[in-house]
Order: sequence, then structure tokens, then C-alpha cells
Amino acid sequence: MKMPKNQRKYCPFCRKHTEHIVEEAKRKPRRQDTRSQRRFLRKMKGYGSFPKENPKGREKPTRKLDFRYKCTVCNKKHSIGEGFRSKKLELTKVGE
Repeated sequence: MKMPKNQRKYCPFCRKHTEHIVEEAKRKPRRQDTRSQRRFLRKMKGYGSFPKENPKGREKPTRKLDFRYKCTVCNKKHSIGEGFRSKKLELTKVGE
């Protein structure tokens, strides 16, 4: 999927339509201090079994893309929606 790198979008901070730079959000590791993650790590420690059946062969064929829109006027970033699925992403210049 091709997507323009610069887009005119509504900036909630400036409260008007301005030019935005589109960038894909980076993946971050899971938080290790949540209650469920602590429980999971405790179960995985030692000779214990996997707490749930291992989901092999059920992974999705595509990944969900999450975009950050950076305003060129105020330099603040915001996102719109929860993202969507696509196999490939290519950020292009407007003229191409």
C-alpha cells in the first residue's frame, strides 16, 4: 500500500487543518510490572508448563499499522483511530 508522507490533516492542538508528516509508530516491549505479566512470568519460571495452549499456525497474515501524524506548525504528534491491517507499507512523496 502506498501512502503519501505529507498530508493535510486536522491538528487538535492548533485546532485547524495543517500539513502533517506521517510516520509509523515503533513497536514497544510489553510492560513487565503488570499483574497478569508477573503471573505469566512466575508460571513460566522453572519446569512449569506453558499456561495456555501455544497458538501455532493461527497468526494473522498481516500486521496492524499504527500511524503518528506530526504537525509541521506546532510539532506535536497525534494518532487517528486504532490502525488498520496491511501487508506492505510504502510512504511516498506527494509528487510520485
